[in-house]
Amino acid sequence: MADKIRRPAGPTAAERFSARTRVLAGLLAFVMLGSLVTVTVMSFQDGDDSGAADAGTTQVAAATATVVATECPPHDKTADQVLLFEHQPPFCLDASMGYTAVFDTTEGEVRVALDTERTPNTANNFVVLADYGYYDDTLLFRLDPTIAIIQGGSPHTNDWSDRGPGYTIADEGGLFQRSGDGMLGPFTYEPGQLIMARSAGPNSSGAQFFFSSGPEVARLDGQGSYIVFGQTDAAGLAVLEQIMGLYELDPSSPYGGGPTRDVTVRSVTIVATEG
Repeated sequence: MADKIRRPAGPTAAERFSARTRVLAGLLAFVMLGSLVTVTVMSFQDGDDSGAADAGTTQVAAATATVVATECPPHDKTADQVLLFEHQPPFCLDASMGYTAVFDTTEGEVRVALDTERTPNTANNFVVLADYGYYDDTLLFRLDPTIAIIQGGSPHTNDWSDRGPGYTIADEGGLFQRSGDGMLGPFTYEPGQLIMARSAGPNSSGAQFFFSSGPEVARLDGQGSYIVFGQTDAAGLAVLEQIMGLYELDPSSPYGGGPTRDVTVRSVTIVATEG
């Protein structure tokens, strides 16, 4: 399997696998990858509600009504929380500004510089959702050391069946093309990235995201369709490695395992700076 993640303070989650267990977990990861990160929006792509039934039974009351977002919410978190939209919100980024997403988690802070040049629409989507409080008090619900991902962004269900924000966004950042039942894209992956989850079809990202915490994420290079729209610094990567270090195998989990304690995103705050 993949090279082990080196951590100075004891063995990593990946290093705690037996060889046989790592093979089985790896196979499970790739079987689930068609939906990985499908995670977001199989239920609301082009009006398709085929996946909405499971999510709909557990969604929170605040999300029962859709909202038409016509204005850009402020970055100071004073806007009312919105979890479900009638359609994609407007473009709110200023080309003269840089944007950082600050994740306040129960394991520490992760600051992510958003890529507004290569992926402006993806970055804008995340910024607007964050400003509406979409990601606040949500779990990082999936850890997978075989591909070094930490997945979140599901306020309705806190799992990958989440119905999403009610819309999907267009692919961007390079050439995308169909390959069998999935997609091939232009991205490559390395530790410390913020990446959109998606279903197997085109233009299918919505709100769910994942962080990359180690070199094993390069296994996704063969697909390249998960849109990278941000990068954290060394301090943020250390927090991600710490979170991944909480992983333990759990045969009863739909993901094959998970963290030994809940990892919560208390809030995501957007910081805009000039130039």
